[in-house]
Amino acid sequence: MPDQEAKELRKYEKSLPISLLRAREATTRYFKPFIDHHDLTMPQWRVLRALAEEQALDARTLSERCVILPPSLTRIFRSLTQRGLIAQVDCADARRHRVTLTDTGRALFEEVLEESEPHYQRLAAAFGADRLESLLNLLSELRDTVEDLNAEDAQEDALPRRKAAGAH
Repeated sequence: MPDQEAKELRKYEKSLPISLLRAREATTRYFKPFIDHHDLTMPQWRVLRALAEEQALDARTLSERCVILPPSLTRIFRSLTQRGLIAQVDCADARRHRVTLTDTGRALFEEVLEESEPHYQRLAAAFGADRLESLLNLLSELRDTVEDLNAEDAQEDALPRRKAAGAH
């Protein structure tokens, strides 16, 4: 019977990807009105949020940090630049596209932050500040673990291809 138990699909409500997706959707709905109020999309906000913590970031770093595909990031850069919220920064390596928040962009970031912070505090109080901090730490650990497993899988997949290529 242990083989049968291993083959059973876990309940839909206990599926990790579904649970993470539902939590993301719920928190996005909770904070999205503050973003919408300023005529921003959630991906645009993620870019502003990431830039608020750094002097300037290159497109690759922003793509990874904000979980945005490069073609979408290019459109976001164009839109935020047209609105005067970000500006390109000169870089010794011309192949790297680095951007920073403008004063207008920083002011908008601060305004959204000021509006949304009471709601963040309300969420922390309702869920529990310690539990929220623990959840954030656990999610970071989960991401690192899954990334390590993906890297191991990629190495294992590459090994047979290298052997096959060397055999000819």
